[in-house]
Amino acid sequence: MDCPETSPGAAQASTPSNSQEVNFGFANTYVKLPERFFARLDPTPVAAPRLVKVNEQLAFALGLNADELGSDHGVAVLAGNRVAKGAEPVALAYAGHQFGHFVPQLGDGRANLLGEVVGRNGVRYDVQLKGSGRTPFSRGGDGRSALGPVLREYIVSEAMAALGVPTTRALAAVTSGENVLRDTTLPGAVLTRVAASHIRVGTFQYFAARQDTEGLCTLANYAIARHYPEAQQEKLQYESLLKGIVARQAKLISQWMLLGFVHGVMNTDNTSISGETIDYGPCAFMEAYDPATVFSSIDHQGRYAYGNQPRAALWNLARLAESLLPILVKEAGSEEASVGGANQALASFEPQYEAARSAGLRRKLGLFTEQEGDTALAEDLLNRMAANHADFTLTFRGLCAAAASPEGDQQVRTLFADPGAYEAWAMVWRQRLEEEHVSAQARAASMRSSNPAYIPRNHLVEAALNAAAQQADFQPFEELLNVMSQPYEERPGLEKFAMPAGPEECVLQTFCGT
Repeated sequence: MDCPETSPGAAQASTPSNSQEVNFGFANTYVKLPERFFARLDPTPVAAPRLVKVNEQLAFALGLNADELGSDHGVAVLAGNRVAKGAEPVALAYAGHQFGHFVPQLGDGRANLLGEVVGRNGVRYDVQLKGSGRTPFSRGGDGRSALGPVLREYIVSEAMAALGVPTTRALAAVTSGENVLRDTTLPGAVLTRVAASHIRVGTFQYFAARQDTEGLCTLANYAIARHYPEAQQEKLQYESLLKGIVARQAKLISQWMLLGFVHGVMNTDNTSISGETIDYGPCAFMEAYDPATVFSSIDHQGRYAYGNQPRAALWNLARLAESLLPILVKEAGSEEASVGGANQALASFEPQYEAARSAGLRRKLGLFTEQEGDTALAEDLLNRMAANHADFTLTFRGLCAAAASPEGDQQVRTLFADPGAYEAWAMVWRQRLEEEHVSAQARAASMRSSNPAYIPRNHLVEAALNAAAQQADFQPFEELLNVMSQPYEERPGLEKFAMPAGPEECVLQTFCGT
């Protein structure tokens, strides 16, 4: 195809840092794309930035100095008051379907991509400020973030990383010394977010909506080079790109489902083509198992309910395929061939998702081999959990003890409104376990690596956010981060973090930061 070749280059050598300069070692590639891909602008300074948290572990992985990031100069960079050496701040252009309605221009309305760094693992990452001021894409918004949503994204994204789910990460959070107006006046903050990239399904939709085939080509070539280099070996590279994105989304959504995670706003502009979880707005973890669970205050029809997430992901992927069609046709040589290839790629989502979910459910149930009735066994448990309002996380964690010894059944039995519903299922489960020659202790240990003891339960997250926003007390935030850093390891003294909300603590709605 007559498309410009665009690929991320190797990291460039950077000058040594000194005490006055934070050395990010930026090695930027996205800003080398045509100017219509973004708007160049610096972050808007804030009044009085103060550091809340630097993620020392992530900083090390990126080859950054956490002490430098926490210095006065570093905090000024993290707040948007100074531009770090080598940074080339831009706001990215993209479109998107929001709750099924297409908006041809969205873009970073409150974010600046500072640049890219190459981590110690050789992988390239975006470093972005979120809440850093108005951009040409703000559409009348103030471009700022409130402290609560910044800390929510910090907590939940770091929890997801510790749980083993592909996700954007939080590098730092700072308060701005300014207030933002939402339903009420709230303290402002800026999040520094790290992502494999910020290319979304909506980024492709942006160029497709403008019938900009050259832009689609350029973006697809860049995405292949950065995220799917194996596609370069295929005759139909763009079809291979689509298949790769479908495969990663199928695996990602299966991981969400296996943990009871509800994203809340699965719009196409919130769907990363790298296969990471991105944009933690009204997200939450389900407690009592119910496929109809919705937390987002703006999801009135349950479009993005827990049980609808696989369907929503496939719908988003279909929109990606539609956007890619112009370059798929040119590549395949005919519309019929390209449509057939795209449909084949989309048709692969469900079997890949079901395979990943079924394998995950077997691990959660302590099954080391695959038998025909295993998925039905898992579904039977889920149906009984739904009918009895059993806590999703505690039920599966309790099964770890039950697998080690029948005495552990009591812990799970109490989670069911009708304990007999669990007992009937457990009899069949134990018969299935006897068909495998695995020691009870080995089985229980394996199960504990798939069934977390802790999730960021909504009432604990809300309590941490309220303490920070209302009393400038960040201790609950720090405690919750510490607990979630090792979610699969039960630790004495942390029992309250494993327990579901009491009747007076239930959080039934979560809200978008905008």
